[in-house]
Amino acid sequence: MEILTHDELVRLTPPERIALISQLWDSLEEDHLALTAAQGAELDSRLATLDQDRREGITWAALKAELELRCP
Repeated sequence: MEILTHDELVRLTPPERIALISQLWDSLEEDHLALTAAQGAELDSRLATLDQDRREGITWAALKAELELRCP
């Protein structure tokens, strides 16, 4: 099934193509996205450590200030 032809796609600007990709991705429901067992395990692992990782992180302002000191 071809909704847009190749010629129609290449006439879009790169930002327009990215916006189209985003709209398509956002239109998918969770049950349309099958995960492998390894992907599911990785996601579970990351979710389990999310709160701890937030406590150990730094703000963008602090990171920016540190980088500005290192790279004037």
